[in-house]
Amino acid sequence: MWLVRLAWLNLWRNKSRTLISMAAVFFAVVLSIVLSAITVGAFDNMIKNLVSYYTGYIQVHRAGYWDEQTLENSFRRSTSMEDSMMNVNSVSGITPRLESFSLAASGDVTKGVMVVGVNPKTENQATMLENKLVAGNYLNETGNEVLLCEGLAERLKLSLNDTLILIGQGYHGATAAGRYQVKGIVHFGSPDLNDRMLFMSLNTAQQLYSAEDMITSYVFVLQEHSDLDETAEQIRHLLSNHYEVMTWGDIMPEVKQHMESEIVTDRMFLVILDILVGLGIFGTLLMMMVERSFELGMLMAIGMKKSKMIFLLVSESVFTVMGGCIIGILASIPILYYLKINPIRFSGELAKAYERFGFEAVLPASTEPENFIWQGLVVLCIGLTLALYPVWKVIKMDPVSSMKR
Repeated sequence: MWLVRLAWLNLWRNKSRTLISMAAVFFAVVLSIVLSAITVGAFDNMIKNLVSYYTGYIQVHRAGYWDEQTLENSFRRSTSMEDSMMNVNSVSGITPRLESFSLAASGDVTKGVMVVGVNPKTENQATMLENKLVAGNYLNETGNEVLLCEGLAERLKLSLNDTLILIGQGYHGATAAGRYQVKGIVHFGSPDLNDRMLFMSLNTAQQLYSAEDMITSYVFVLQEHSDLDETAEQIRHLLSNHYEVMTWGDIMPEVKQHMESEIVTDRMFLVILDILVGLGIFGTLLMMMVERSFELGMLMAIGMKKSKMIFLLVSESVFTVMGGCIIGILASIPILYYLKINPIRFSGELAKAYERFGFEAVLPASTEPENFIWQGLVVLCIGLTLALYPVWKVIKMDPVSSMKR
């Protein structure tokens, strides 16, 4: 115990050296936590933007639908099924859809389109469809009216209150045809979606395709994105083999792979940062050993055992590194909460590029507790590992040579 007390007192015999050492650890922890939190926050926000496009976090279809997306692979909507899935942890909303393809015509212009029948209220909770309106009004539960995507409206040369004709094949080969009024125009960041999609109420779509009470998918809203895989597995256990459960990553594998590669790149950057942090801490330890070589040589000459000296130096390193880590973590908390409430916002052409593809032009910070703990532990481990350098120097130390310096 007296060695621990001596180690603490030794730290403050040379306040400048101790403060420099703690400052190196402090800035390393703050920088690591802030960069990591911004990276995690940016990817979480990107996933939120992606799922609010169209896919949602999770989709349930009839087995085989994703490989052959036809109305023949639709299934009957079930209130009891919806209620059981709503009881799954983290699920905060479910919206049904009926999706199919038709030929859209306006005057002498035609184009193949994807028709999406939705429940206007629950669809807005899942994908914020109403927020994507650039003209007109949102859908009602009934009525022969549609929302056109902006690119599709331009291609068909349609504007608000114009009439659109749809012709296609309905459920079990029935003829699907109808005239619909353009009630609103929406904009999607994805050019592919923006050029080929239109929305109508679920009831209207079921009448068009002669698919009474039939749907092609359930789309899920989650409380926490981190619960995605666990929630999907719970839903699979609830349903029979007649259904398939797909996460947004299964639906958009190329996007998921791109994000995973970006995460690897960011982690490599953090590794480089950790190496620089280690070099900074090692520099302070090197300086300390040079300054204290006479002192340590004198202690050894008067009979202090090397084991006690090693314990003394390790205790000093632990106090220094832990002090810097704790202060760094505490200092980063208000910084990250500020960046979460007031995220970094892009401007100019970069902001326009983000918004053009439907992404918010912001870099929010994550305030998940594990981010603070993990980055603090990384720096702590680096500092404690480098503390072995003084141990190695003491083991090799010759008292006479040290006192001559």
